[in-house]
This record gives sequence, structure tokens and C-alpha cells, in this order.
Amino acid sequence: MSTQSSDRHRRAATPPRAGDLVVGVDSGGSGLRVALAEASGGRVLGSVSSREPVRTGPGGIEAAHLLAQVLPAVETLRAEASGGGTGTVVAVAVGAAGMATLGDELRAELPGALERALGVRTLVLAADAVTAYAGALGQRPGAVVAAGTGMIALGTDLVAWRRADGWGHLLGDCGSGAWIGRAGLEAAMRAYDGRRGGSAALLARAEELFGPAAGLPGALYPRTDRPALLASFAPSVAVCADAGDPVAGDVLARAAAHIAEAAAAVCPVGLPCEVALTGGLFKMGDALLAPLRAELAEQLPQVRAVSAAGDPLAGAVSLAAACATGSLLLPEEPRMLHLIR
Repeated sequence: MSTQSSDRHRRAATPPRAGDLVVGVDSGGSGLRVALAEASGGRVLGSVSSREPVRTGPGGIEAAHLLAQVLPAVETLRAEASGGGTGTVVAVAVGAAGMATLGDELRAELPGALERALGVRTLVLAADAVTAYAGALGQRPGAVVAAGTGMIALGTDLVAWRRADGWGHLLGDCGSGAWIGRAGLEAAMRAYDGRRGGSAALLARAEELFGPAAGLPGALYPRTDRPALLASFAPSVAVCADAGDPVAGDVLARAAAHIAEAAAAVCPVGLPCEVALTGGLFKMGDALLAPLRAELAEQLPQVRAVSAAGDPLAGAVSLAAACATGSLLLPEEPRMLHLIR
């Protein structure tokens, strides 16, 4: 988005009144979270969460199912909020996993539905990587790596977005929890077969978690949640690496290289750049973080690694507040960050 476009959004916004509210929504594979916040400043008044993921159907992410969870949550939060529970909701930001490729139904149906239900006309529909970015770095140039079961890197110079990976466990997500788990299980099966590159330690952990190694393909392949099942083995790889297993250590070193490569691919060129890491994968500790710090220093020597300021829900709230106050700086792209007024 150009600077002129940003200026138009700032001029178009009506300053929020005292008591006006915004809503942030974070929808992902593990469920949905909703936060209510003050429009001026973005102070969160309350939040609720559901472990029921929003369904997908022929039209992509199902708008009706998302609304069935979001609207009651908003009303509950408004009733419970102190110092503003009766305020008007002036902006909503929804960050959803799969928004880029599965968000057509949301883009078509949410604007009218939210205006009818809440009277809100300002809506932001964003990919979950964008809300992760906004939560981690706010509205300044840089790059964010969001990694859990999957992995995606996103960067911006505030003119356009650059994305790397996030292509799923069959085509990419290199360095993710699913990638680490799969590589660890492959090493376990190599040990079971007696092939080079195997790890007896990883084989023992795999059989402890999943049963006899020969039955692992039958237990894994029919599952619809294969990425999550693969990722569930990633902590075992870290445990074995911490215990000195060289094969497990090599898996995490290769994962670190992939993650740093993705960050390098999206860092803005010619600008001071910060890289933030966000997501559950980075809770694995130094078994992954130590080689990752080394890879970032080698591949991006001029870049500063920083801690993520907040999570994707905080990012959704900040996007809603920025739109309510006319201060949105992050670039609009139809399938990454779509602003509707």
C-alpha cells in the first residue's frame, strides 16, 4: 500500500468517542479467541476463548460458524466490561488461519453480517500471519517468523508484504514442529531398519509414544490431523538433542537453518530490520534456539532479533484500534490484509 493510500485511511476515519470499542478475533486450528478493547489506545477489557475451530466448507472458512461463536462472545464481553460495557463497537479485526486461500466466504458475508448485528462498518480481514506480525512488531518494518505445527515468515517495508513458506507439511513448513517431528520419526525408522542416519534414542521415544515402530505407518497415515501428530514428536527430538544425541541435534540444526532462510527471504531490503519469533515452537528451548541464533547471525548479520511484543490476538486488537483511529500503516493486500469501511 502506498503512502497516499495510508493517508486516505487516516483522513477517512472518524475519531472514536469516549466509550467506543473494538473487537479482535484470532481464529486458528486450535480454536478461536475474541477480545474486546477500547478504541482509543486498544486497552483490552476482556477476552474469551473456544477450543472449537471454525469449520471450513465448500466456500472456505464458514462465516456462519465464525459468527455463531464471535457474536455471543462480544455480547458477553460488553456486558462484563467495566467503564465501557455499553459502548459502541466501531471496528472489528479478524485474523484467521487460511484467510489467504480460504477466506472468500468471510470476505463476502462478514461485512454485512457484522453491520446488521453490531452496527459496525469498519472491518479488517487478515491472514493469521498478519495478526501475528502486528502482535509481535506492531506497525514498523521488519520480519516475523510464526512457527508451531506449521511455519511461515512474513515481512514488510510498509509498502508491500513478503511471504516465505507456510505451504503446509507436504510442500513446506520447513523447520516447523511438523517438519521436526517427521524428521525425528524418519531417524527412528532408520534405526529400526538398521540404516545409516538412524537414532536409537529417537526410536525408543517413538515407540514409547506411538507403540511398536512397525505399526507407525498404519497409525499415522489415515489420520486427518497428521501435521499435529507429527508435531507432537518435536519435543522428543529436543529432549534427545539435549541429552547429546547427534542425530536429534542435527535435525534441530537443519530446522534452524530453514527458519533463518525464511526470515532472510522476507526481510525488507535497504531498511533497518528486526526479526521477531512467535509461536509455540520457540518454547522448545535452547536445543532449537541456540542453533537458530547462530543461523540468524550468519544469514542476517545486520538484523536484530527481538522478542515478540504480543500474540496474534493482541495483533488483531491493534489492527482494529488502528483502523478505528485512522492510524493503520501496515499495507493492504486483498488476501493478506483487507480493510472494509
